[in-house]
Amino acid sequence: MAINRLAAAALRLLSYPNIDVKKNYRLDRAAKRLLHPSMKFLWQAWDHTVTRDGYPIPVRLFIPDELRSQDIFLFFHGGGWVSGDIDSYTQTCGTLAKMTGRRVLSVDYRLAPEHRFPVGLEDCYAVARTLFAVCAEENSPLQACPQDIILIGDSAGGNLAAAVSLMAADRGEFMPRRQILLYPAVQSDFGPQSPFPSVRENGRSYLLTAANIADYLALYMRSEADRQNPYFSPLLAPDLHGQPKTLLITAEYDPLRDEGSAYAERLKQDDVPIVYYQAPDALHGFFSLPPVFDAVRDAYRVLNAFLDGDEDILRDISDIKENTQTDEASQK
Repeated sequence: MAINRLAAAALRLLSYPNIDVKKNYRLDRAAKRLLHPSMKFLWQAWDHTVTRDGYPIPVRLFIPDELRSQDIFLFFHGGGWVSGDIDSYTQTCGTLAKMTGRRVLSVDYRLAPEHRFPVGLEDCYAVARTLFAVCAEENSPLQACPQDIILIGDSAGGNLAAAVSLMAADRGEFMPRRQILLYPAVQSDFGPQSPFPSVRENGRSYLLTAANIADYLALYMRSEADRQNPYFSPLLAPDLHGQPKTLLITAEYDPLRDEGSAYAERLKQDDVPIVYYQAPDALHGFFSLPPVFDAVRDAYRVLNAFLDGDEDILRDISDIKENTQTDEASQK
């Protein structure tokens, strides 16, 4: 189904300008800070640091007014591994805490190109390892157990969440039981020969372009060899058995849509419990919008059903997906 003309015109007005991200990544960072001011004073939020090899990694803990669970989200922000920080994601993380009744720990990992792959990923892994260790302590100050920790990230942050889970399985130091991947980047081919139709269908007209993603990847990687590394491109992981129970959400008009769907299918094939939801009429990045928008509100409904084990809602989601796939197949 094509997006209607009025909606398409509105979405194009919201799209990023067609700039050379590789040359203007500092401008990209500045724009995100201006568009997404911290507004930390609106939330119960406390700043801390986790040290890795002498470097203090800033983290920010959000506590909801009404705590409904001992779960803790470990949140990795998006921004193409190049921009974004805990300030520009304060509104998103505060809303996540409020809408779920759960604590959120946001990670200010180091950015490329000053710190290329795998520096930011290792920062995220170090914070995860520390959080798991603290929660495993007797009388933990966080009053949470390791099984209460949920990895979550959007876009590049979804890539980092998936990669931290893969790294945790390989290193054996800890293992998350749940992860939530929001329109994650899980592969590295965004050229005209990409195997994913969404790159061609949605890679020019909407908020995030295929050219933008290619530029971000070029700034993130050290060399072309990184593209074949599963920690860089999780879809290339040879074996996903034992990965955490996963909620994977994509957006209908996102160039990352089909690779996210492919990763969900890979998880399913390797016997990982997976809930996949495609947000209709949604663009890349929609989860950071206020929950007054239908797409955001519906995504939170799915997210809370996943957290609470609401089988009725999750079954409805599965039925919608199967019906959609049947309709698309019949149209072909």
